[in-house]
Amino acid sequence: MAAPMRVLVRRAIRLSLRNVSVGSVSAAGRSSCGSAASCCRCFSEAAGDRNTHFGFETVPEAEKAKRVYQVFENVAQKYDIMNDAMSLGIHRLWKDMLLHVMHPQPGARLLDVAGGTGDIAFRFLDYIQSQQERQRRREAMSSQTPSWQDISSSYSTEDGEGDRESSAVVCDINKEMLKVGKQKADNMGISAGLSWVVGDAEELPFDDDQFDIYTIAFGIRNVTHIDQALQEALRVLKPGGRFMCLEFSKVTNPVLARLYDAYSFQVIPVLGEVIAGDWKSYQYLVESIRKFPDQEEFKLMMEDAGFYCVQYYNLTGGVVALHSGFKL
Repeated sequence: MAAPMRVLVRRAIRLSLRNVSVGSVSAAGRSSCGSAASCCRCFSEAAGDRNTHFGFETVPEAEKAKRVYQVFENVAQKYDIMNDAMSLGIHRLWKDMLLHVMHPQPGARLLDVAGGTGDIAFRFLDYIQSQQERQRRREAMSSQTPSWQDISSSYSTEDGEGDRESSAVVCDINKEMLKVGKQKADNMGISAGLSWVVGDAEELPFDDDQFDIYTIAFGIRNVTHIDQALQEALRVLKPGGRFMCLEFSKVTNPVLARLYDAYSFQVIPVLGEVIAGDWKSYQYLVESIRKFPDQEEFKLMMEDAGFYCVQYYNLTGGVVALHSGFKL
């Protein structure tokens, strides 16, 4: 009970501070907007003259979303190639680990936010398909020498409505990123159970309690109001649903941290210029990583938003962290 009480006390303190002065809320996004999504939206709209960060640059909050949109519009066509180049292909292992920890079962509904090029959604559908094939093999083996439990369950399955189909919804605010994702899906011959939606992480175009799993990979640091995006994630998840975030984080080893900083600031923007013809966008991406909360701070933000059983896993020495929490 100690953890829930701590969360409630922290919310009460923040709410009281907010009532005293709107200006006392941190521009770094550490405050929580409360449980009602509509309240969050009104609050953010009323605070349009406040500043936030765009990389290391300070900009008005209203301007950040436009500039982030422009960044990803510029890099959309080379986005996947740059991911391979920047991470030396390791991003594929990080995303595979996300699916391994998720371990989705047939019938699950996924919402992948900021997932424009479809990497997580494709992996999700592939994982579900492999799970279904595994189940069929087990059923085929058991049908050769069925037990009375197998016979009984087969009758109950026939009487029921059958398994619910799995589905993945890719939601991204950037139309160019979605366009690239759709082209990839067409080239891979993937269409069943997959849909593409233009939407803002801070104001998702979905009803409450719709999804079993919410993922956001390398996208939440680009959101202007991270606390508001977390509230929206909680809203659209079903009770028992899981929030999973893959994001660059704080490197835990001092030697690796120095090497990582040197590589990030001296190599990645150059790769951006050579491969994508865009130095500035990748300079922003490097800077945005340094402005994102570290593992423990983001864990507290998730708890403040209302998630339970919050934990994180450091990958590659903390270069990336996989965050997980549940809606109860």
